[in-house]
Amino acid sequence: MAWNKHSDYLVIIPAYNEEDTIAELVTRASKYCDVCVVNDCSKDSTLKILERFEDIKIINHEVNTHIPGAILDGMRFAVESDYKYAITMDAGLSHNPDEIPRFIDHDFADLVLGERTNKTNTPLFRRLLSLVGNFIYNACLDFPRSLFKRKYYKDISSGFRRYSCEAMKVLISKPMRSRSFDFLFESMMIIYRNKLTIANAYITYDFSNSSLNSRVVKDCLAMCMKTILKCN
Repeated sequence: MAWNKHSDYLVIIPAYNEEDTIAELVTRASKYCDVCVVNDCSKDSTLKILERFEDIKIINHEVNTHIPGAILDGMRFAVESDYKYAITMDAGLSHNPDEIPRFIDHDFADLVLGERTNKTNTPLFRRLLSLVGNFIYNACLDFPRSLFKRKYYKDISSGFRRYSCEAMKVLISKPMRSRSFDFLFESMMIIYRNKLTIANAYITYDFSNSSLNSRVVKDCLAMCMKTILKCN
């Protein structure tokens, strides 16, 4: 069935077992632009809930591909469908869909990072982890030159983002090595090294639950190390 575009913007939502929040998120996000949900082999009722909606794009994975595979498949669809921009966000409503318009007024930027200036219900250890992680990510972007640059990007670990079509084309053309949340750094690093433009938009962040664990942290640190070694 042919896909009918209604906007230049597409929201890409990776979803794995999100039956509690996915209907509300899709309903609210659809007020602002087109919606594509990548059902990443959910075991609950996520897919059945999505099939109730008539005007969204559903990409159904029979094998779990995690964040990188889900987002990249959404980007491939966005590029094939001639969207100018794609916005990625969390399926668990930690990102506020009513803040989608904050990403639209940045025509000059290829990547707009959602800077979490207002955090609610976020444990102190998560705030500290984000702060330390962001410093490490910035240092690794162009190591060791990045240690002496004045330009400091804020909230590289934020998953609420907007990508231009050019940025998406660059990302889907690269052999991505990330396995989980390290995708957020790897995609930023590729966009940065291809000299595309980067900006920020202020957002709120409501911590509810998290799939962050020791393996994810190890993946992120390993990606940083690979990046540093590749620089030298």
